[in-house]
Amino acid sequence: MSHYHLNVPQFQGQPHAKFQALAKPIGAVCNINCDYCYYLDKQQLLEYPKNRSYKMSDELLERYIRQYIQGQNTPEIVFSWHGGEPTMLGLSYFERIVELQTKYAKPNVKIVNDIQTNGLLINDKWCQFLAKHAFSVGLSIDGPEQLHNTYRKNRCGQGTFSKVIEAAERLKRHGIHFATLTCVNNVNGNYPLEVYRFVRDEIQPSQIQFIPVVDRDEEIKWAQCSEAAIIPVSAQTTSWSVAPTQWGDFLTTIFDEWMKQDFGKVHIPYFENFFGIWMGKPSSMCTLSDICGKGIAVEPNGDVYACDHYVHPEHKIGNIEQTPLAAIALSKQQMTFGFAKQRALPKQCLECKVRFACHGECPKNRIVKDKYGNPGLNYLCQGWQQIFHHVDPVITHILELNGMAKTTCRVTG
Repeated sequence: MSHYHLNVPQFQGQPHAKFQALAKPIGAVCNINCDYCYYLDKQQLLEYPKNRSYKMSDELLERYIRQYIQGQNTPEIVFSWHGGEPTMLGLSYFERIVELQTKYAKPNVKIVNDIQTNGLLINDKWCQFLAKHAFSVGLSIDGPEQLHNTYRKNRCGQGTFSKVIEAAERLKRHGIHFATLTCVNNVNGNYPLEVYRFVRDEIQPSQIQFIPVVDRDEEIKWAQCSEAAIIPVSAQTTSWSVAPTQWGDFLTTIFDEWMKQDFGKVHIPYFENFFGIWMGKPSSMCTLSDICGKGIAVEPNGDVYACDHYVHPEHKIGNIEQTPLAAIALSKQQMTFGFAKQRALPKQCLECKVRFACHGECPKNRIVKDKYGNPGLNYLCQGWQQIFHHVDPVITHILELNGMAKTTCRVTG
């Protein structure tokens, strides 16, 4: 394996006045109806107005852009536009975004934009705009047609695969940097190589991202259980959630293929992040970091929430019409939310040899009890254990060959 040469990204410390926001100018409004979407129900939770357009007003949009730029002191500021489906706002809305960014840009500060889309509205005019302003695009696709269409359907119940393929082809023709985002669920999770090879060979994105679908069955409440009760893992989640060992098999199978054929050529954030972690660097991914809270969510009415996955009333941390965005993002309340991730680890995690690699993973997935009966164990724990023990000897060997091994991060030995 001596032919492996590393080009591992450097994980630099964050300057104090830096934060990441997911702006949701259209909120949870979307033109498709994915079964596993964790966000669409926010239309009821946040009392979206009925029978009229719901979007961030021009006045509030300008306030957001101004505060986001003024609140940071870094040479590059990244705007992330999410939904729902942000392209439903129309091209003119995003042209206005660029105008406002230009208006408030600081000297010698680069403004960068990325947008996450289901691809259905991406036409040539959109591509011309995205290419002109160097937008990075995240395109959602769950694999080959049958797998993608299982859960990603339009409002009429029809699969969206053909539209997504058209979008991918347009993005490539216009030379637009785009990544794919694949939600790994109970169905496509059984076909790791089919999913990976399809995305790699047919879609050919610049980056391949995977995210496990874990949705809690809200009918299950720990408060309804006695202290001695242990609810089976399978009963904690919705039917479309990926199973822990299924997630483990999915990533390890793709990792082996990636190591054999695509190392250094295909960018997969999880795998590249593993190399950094094994070198003793902090994680570049919030889900595998020791603390969280660095990515706030901004709703169309200016409400700010602690995280995209915590858009609930109890996690509202401010509104940009009353408090500057930077003050909200760097507030004591948000810091408390972020550090709660490490402070809430159950005993099993504190004893775990691979704690350095996941730190209990995303708090939203900590919905089962550990072997001691303590709440707060990650639903995917068994899968993550499988993954880390699988990659450990491979990564450690490569790092040793390159004189970059961090022995304190060894899982075995």
